[in-house]
Amino acid sequence: MSARSFFDTNVLIYADDKATPAKQRRALELVAEHRRAGSGVVSLQVLQEYFVTVTGKLHVDVRIARRKVELLAEFDVASPDVADVLAAIDLHRLHGFSFWDALILRAAKQAGCSVVFTEDLQNMREIDGLSIVNPFS
Repeated sequence: MSARSFFDTNVLIYADDKATPAKQRRALELVAEHRRAGSGVVSLQVLQEYFVTVTGKLHVDVRIARRKVELLAEFDVASPDVADVLAAIDLHRLHGFSFWDALILRAAKQAGCSVVFTEDLQNMREIDGLSIVNPFS
């Protein structure tokens, strides 16, 4: 069974990036695995970033990107509140993460995840009970 895992935006974007076929394949495998297991988690932040990036940088049609956001929202969706924003600021201050990465970590922790899939943080680092995993390394 797959561990409850949080998907950072960059991993989901690779699922649409035909320019990087190996990463695309891996991203699609991870999404499918966690969809079947019911163990995938995203946040509102991730859904927003995904839409903006795939429509802007990858030129995915807006209607298709909207449908993909609907499908990704079948994962559990974390909705950070003010306390989460403040906790992310503390993570940013204490560890030097970007605020947005800190908010991802906070959302993952609050959603009960044990793994965060991302390219943006140090692979195999443990942060407050979360394992950072770069699925492409």
